[in-house]
Amino acid sequence: MKRVVVLVGFLFWESFFGAIVLAAGNVQAGTQSTASPPTPLTLKAAVEYARTHYPAIRAALADTAAAESGISLARTAYLPRTDLLLQFNRATRNNVFGLILPNGVIPAISGPVLDESTISSTFGSAAGARFSWEPFDFGLRGANVALAESFRRREKATSDLTELGVSLATAEAFLSVVAAEQAVLAARANVDRMEVFTNSISVLVQNQLRAGADESRARAELAQAQIELIRAEQARDVSQAGLAESLGRAGDKVDVAVGALLSSPPQGALPAADLAHHPLAEVQNAEVNVVSSRRRALEKGYRPRFFLESAVYGRGTGARVDGTFKGGGHGLGPSEGNWAVGMNIMFPVFDFKENRVRQEIERFNENAESARYDGVIQRLRGEAERARVQVENARRIAERTPVALQAAQVLETQARERYRAGLGTVIEVADALRLLRQSEIDDAIARLSVWRALFAVAAAKGDIDDLLNQTAP
Repeated sequence: MKRVVVLVGFLFWESFFGAIVLAAGNVQAGTQSTASPPTPLTLKAAVEYARTHYPAIRAALADTAAAESGISLARTAYLPRTDLLLQFNRATRNNVFGLILPNGVIPAISGPVLDESTISSTFGSAAGARFSWEPFDFGLRGANVALAESFRRREKATSDLTELGVSLATAEAFLSVVAAEQAVLAARANVDRMEVFTNSISVLVQNQLRAGADESRARAELAQAQIELIRAEQARDVSQAGLAESLGRAGDKVDVAVGALLSSPPQGALPAADLAHHPLAEVQNAEVNVVSSRRRALEKGYRPRFFLESAVYGRGTGARVDGTFKGGGHGLGPSEGNWAVGMNIMFPVFDFKENRVRQEIERFNENAESARYDGVIQRLRGEAERARVQVENARRIAERTPVALQAAQVLETQARERYRAGLGTVIEVADALRLLRQSEIDDAIARLSVWRALFAVAAAKGDIDDLLNQTAP
């Protein structure tokens, strides 16, 4: 009895504090959903903001909390049950001798069968309390608690996987915004250079030092550069809209801070990935545990069940045994009391075959989930290898783009000087300007591509926090 009291107290306080934590979480979630992200937004800050505000993550956290409550619900099976009843009625007292099978339609009636029937009625009442407790269950309730805990682990793993997915999507959207902004800067610089070159040609044409066709070609190239700038700005705005959506702030304007993304990416050997602790692998492993726990619960299910029962109750009626009625308000209060103590033992004998088949189904399901787990490990191993190859090649490209950019800058200067000296054409200068613009974009994109590849490696590892810390300036 002392253990029962301790268990009741534990479950009560667990439910009490759980309700407080859940309410606080709801208040916090409501506050977070209205908070604006910091401006300008770094990559690390963007990912952290998305982790607390993106709707899918908040939904996953709520599912995890529900699964946590499911464990508390499973533990309540250890508690005894007490039912209270208070009933008043007015009915006839006619009775029919003979048995009737249990049903939910015809009300029960007690007392002897009388010779005469009547349509008169009288009051009746009943009040009582019934106590029921299962003192032992051969491990069934423990298996059900273990099943609820496996559900909790699965929801926690799913929440972690959702957080990783949102973090990666936010990081990719952020890098896309940075790349788009670099394209805008290169396009704007190209427009500025083209405007200066066009104005210089206009002066030469006015002084009859160059043909008018040169000015027309220069203005056409300037218009094309301006169109490319507009397209680059459009791509940037679309990327910013995608980033805002990843943050859970769709429709808002988001300004980003580049940080260390355009500097030299981190070098060194890539960290080894512990695939067994990847959120995706943990989700699938949790699925295996859920099926395994369900099978063990079925194994414990085909057992006799023992219920300690006791009842205290009273009955009242205005009907006499001789068929007459007391009249008035007799029967409104319970006048005869009884008590009972006993034990019910129930055993579904013919459920044996059904239980065996259900266990067999869960065994097959467990084998299937285990095979899927092996498939997940294989897929993660392949992704890790592909990410490693991407990093190696992205680094090789990033080593060469500065050389190409420097050569393009020299070529642009030489093309201008050749044109001023009358040794070159407008087409040569325009080609040099376009090559310089593309080289500037390629150089920035090459460094960002290394970061993208490194995030792919971190995704294969299942943890991007270490890499996020390296993006800070």
